Amino acid sequence: MNLEASPPFVETLGVLETAALLRELTAGLLALDDFDEALAALVRVTRDAMVGVSWCGFTALRAGEPAGAAASDARLSGLDDLRCGPDTPAMDAIRRREMVRAENLAKEDRWPDWTARALQWGVRGVISAPVDIDEQVIGAVNLYADEADALRTGHQLTAMLLAEHAGLLLAAVRDRQRRAAQAGEQDAALLGDGVISQAVGVIMTQRGCPAEDALEVLRSAATSLSIPLREVAERLVSTVSRPRDN
Repeated sequence: MNLEASPPFVETLGVLETAALLRELTAGLLALDDFDEALAALVRVTRDAMVGVSWCGFTALRAGEPAGAAASDARLSGLDDLRCGPDTPAMDAIRRREMVRAENLAKEDRWPDWTARALQWGVRGVISAPVDIDEQVIGAVNLYADEADALRTGHQLTAMLLAEHAGLLLAAVRDRQRRAAQAGEQDAALLGDGVISQAVGVIMTQRGCPAEDALEVLRSAATSLSIPLREVAERLVSTVSRPRDN
């Protein structure tokens, strides 16, 4: 392939640009513990950071759930959503476990229905790279160009690194989301315990804080005193309930 003939805006992406993209993604996704929010951040950052990429999308397959999608531009969300048809570059990438590229969709015949929609919406080129997240979720990151032949070898290399890096970051987000859900279930169980619930109520009244913060106060006290949480709650309730001398 003759890269020298490429217009300046689609020249091979440099190492520094790719490193900046991965660094920005890491900073953005490390703070998140919601998977859908992480997908939205991923496609937005990728669109803004990659020269020659006009839009970015993500197609996600989750075990036991309908396929999900994220798009940097809502107008094009149907290109990533499998409810609009399963015969897509993203599904090819997921099924084959390899990158799929179409430089000029006007000459493409692999996904006729999808391609017709893409051309109608102004998409002229696409790269889809498979993303392995965990045992329950796989997907593909989709890069779109509004000009034919705008996505070149440099974009493929960046897409490959992006897919690998995004898989690790999204797996971490999923793990944090699971742990947060487990912690929420544990908190609910603790708040259902009579004496702990009473102690939480005492702290809420004293500090004017929500139940979650009051429970954290109890946890901190239990840790610093090296005694069980329930015992801390019992002591607090006992102290508050003790009659005061006149």
